Amino acid sequence: MARAGLGMSVRELAELAKVSTNTVSRFEAGEELKPRTIKALKDALEASGVEFFADGGVRIKK
Repeated sequence: MARAGLGMSVRELAELAKVSTNTVSRFEAGEELKPRTIKALKDALEASGVEFFADGGVRIKK
């Protein structure tokens, strides 16, 4: 998972994305979320150094 690769806690990601910790947990469990919530999580991860690829791949920028 991208969050774990950054060494980031659920709480830290939730704060960066301005969502609840429960929302982060639901996202990681693969539950359906609103598109704007997914965008907020993706934007927060990208701002922290994660790069997402069209094929579903993820990497941590160095």
